[in-house]
Amino acid sequence: MNMEEEKKQEILLMKGNEAVAHAAIRCGCDGYFGYPITPQSEILETLTVEKPWETTGMVVVQAESEVASINMVYGGGSTGKRVMTSSSSPGVALMQEGITYMAGAEVPGLIVNVQRGGPGLGTIQPSQSDYFQSTRGGGNGDYNVIVLAPASVQEMADFVDLSFELAFRYRTPVIMLSDGVIGQMMEKLVLPPFKPRRTDEEVRQQCPWAITGKKGRKNNIITSLELDPHIMEDHNVHLQKKYAEIRAKEVRYEEYMTEDADILIVAFGSASRLAQKAIELCRQEGMRVGMLRPITLWPFPTEAIRKTSTRVKAILSLEINAGQMVEDIRLAVEGRCPVHHYGRMGGIVPTPEEIVEQIKSIK
Repeated sequence: MNMEEEKKQEILLMKGNEAVAHAAIRCGCDGYFGYPITPQSEILETLTVEKPWETTGMVVVQAESEVASINMVYGGGSTGKRVMTSSSSPGVALMQEGITYMAGAEVPGLIVNVQRGGPGLGTIQPSQSDYFQSTRGGGNGDYNVIVLAPASVQEMADFVDLSFELAFRYRTPVIMLSDGVIGQMMEKLVLPPFKPRRTDEEVRQQCPWAITGKKGRKNNIITSLELDPHIMEDHNVHLQKKYAEIRAKEVRYEEYMTEDADILIVAFGSASRLAQKAIELCRQEGMRVGMLRPITLWPFPTEAIRKTSTRVKAILSLEINAGQMVEDIRLAVEGRCPVHHYGRMGGIVPTPEEIVEQIKSIK
């Protein structure tokens, strides 16, 4: 990007949740269906203030529940439209049936989860304890969804369009797994450029599988139900081939000061920001520490972590939970080096100083 292009960009200051709403309007989202819950309510609130139905034609509905929201997304996605919802941990738990239906029916859509502490209703403070819920598939059956983990307000905006691109490329739900830190914090960002909503004709061309309601057309129903077990098995084989393709093509991660690291921190989302500061403090004391940040939690950067494990003394999984991603790290490492975990629970976020002390305790 040259200086002239930078001057043309409008740099704004806003919350992560607000960035999601503005990005949805700009990236050609056709519909948002959601229900208020802390700490993500600003997404719906911002959309109601911006009134995109008057400018872009985007539909915005406050549904009666999270169950209604995800089923509206299921219906909208079935017509080939770019649709999304957002919620926080217990609300997303209620959506799991709809998400597995969408995965089984191969319906694209975006679900934004701004995590809070649990289990149950828990707390309104931030957490990362929905890792299993997202990456393991909280609903029934053999399925996966793509999971993106933003670590900044800028990525909260950027990942909206990326999520839709991936959702339609692979006909799958995509979860943006944020948390109360990223959703509520304010940072500078540049919003994506406006992308016009697709016309009905463009939708029909790009999504020949979509239902239209037109008389005489065979595929006026999209469903995950199939009573013939042989056909259902064939469909599952097809899904597994698709998931294998996603694993091969869509792994995303970034590395920070890993070239000479003796100890590797693996952290995602807001925990990766804490890790970066902790690494700076460690380096000041002569400790060689680096970080690998998974951007896609599914597919997980297994191979990248496996390769790095051959040249470090130990790995620390830093999570704001009791230890969930650490299981995927241990599977990747396969015993090549010790893997430790450090996290806080109940809505408490660890400090960089705590992390430094944890690193010092690693033998």
